[in-house]
Amino acid sequence: MLEGLGYRVLAASNGTEALSQAISYERPIELLVSDVIIPGMNGRELAGQITAIRPGTRVLYASGYTEDAITPRGLIDPEAPFLSKPFSPDVLARKVRAVLDG
Repeated sequence: MLEGLGYRVLAASNGTEALSQAISYERPIELLVSDVIIPGMNGRELAGQITAIRPGTRVLYASGYTEDAITPRGLIDPEAPFLSKPFSPDVLARKVRAVLDG
């Protein structure tokens, strides 16, 4: 969906792979879109590691769980941008743009 909107996308199947790509990728990474629950680590841990090596990277979380179920467990920052699954391509596009413009 995001590539169709003109964004360059680095896809990863787990947190370790995403972190490895973030370390080796030579261009800026403006936005991390991560599920809250991912293999190898949770999305908040991944975001913390990526933003530590790439300050300024913004984060957008997505999950099949509601925000009310995730936030109290400390899986995401209560102020973090969040998308509840399922979402439409239009909703994703607007949210990504809002986070990048924020």
